[in-house]
Amino acid sequence: MAQQTAVEWFLQELIRCGWFKEGQINITLEQAKQMEKEQIVEAFDFDGYREGETWVSSGEQYYNETYGK
Repeated sequence: MAQQTAVEWFLQELIRCGWFKEGQINITLEQAKQMEKEQIVEAFDFDGYREGETWVSSGEQYYNETYGK
């Protein structure tokens, strides 16, 4: 099961509380999700991550495996 990013969680909370309806996501929220992805990818490209016996050095790979994107 893929994890949620903080931005995705926040968006779901806004929908749950009635601030937005499903499908009313504006471009600003999509931009925020992209910015968060770039930060996560950059952080792992810089330092890497050990997953079991496998060293994951690609931030894009880590993001895709963790968040299922």
